[in-house]
Amino acid sequence: MYDSLLLVVDNGSVYTQSLLDCIKNLDVKFEYHVFSDVSSLDLGKYSSVILSGRRKNNSEMNMINSKLVKHSLDGNKPLLGICYGAEILALTLGGTIKKMTSSRHGLYTVQVTKDNSLCSGDIDAFESHSYMISKLGSSFIPLASSTDCKFEVFQYGDKNIFGTQFHPEMSTDGKSLLEKFCNIIQF
Repeated sequence: MYDSLLLVVDNGSVYTQSLLDCIKNLDVKFEYHVFSDVSSLDLGKYSSVILSGRRKNNSEMNMINSKLVKHSLDGNKPLLGICYGAEILALTLGGTIKKMTSSRHGLYTVQVTKDNSLCSGDIDAFESHSYMISKLGSSFIPLASSTDCKFEVFQYGDKNIFGTQFHPEMSTDGKSLLEKFCNIIQF
């Protein structure tokens, strides 16, 4: 059996501890590293990646996360980008982001618009952001939207590379999404 090891990258999100607690509860083998430590890691030993949210913009963080997106795509490794992680995923592969007219913070309803392996129906999602993905690259498939954000959940083609504009670690439905992602990565 293949020994899967998840890399969780902390980009400074205030919700990182909640994300780590969720993953611990799912009994997934993982390592946690702050983004600035990633360049010294052997990325080949990781079978999948989760990119956390962030508090502030940082050019080094952007470069490292973009490298992880490309590494995951080139190596056909599952990746989940959360909030900022979804934004850098979109930016790296041809999308754009924009500042919102007002920040979103709290629970919002997200409507799943396309069948997928992570979520279905209407889900309660915890939002905490002032930027949003405004355009996806041509290889992305939108999976869910909300009243203010067109790309709440999306996937890169038929790869197990996903982005969530919201923080799944902060709601019951989101934790279910995380669990389904972790089931994908444990072959």
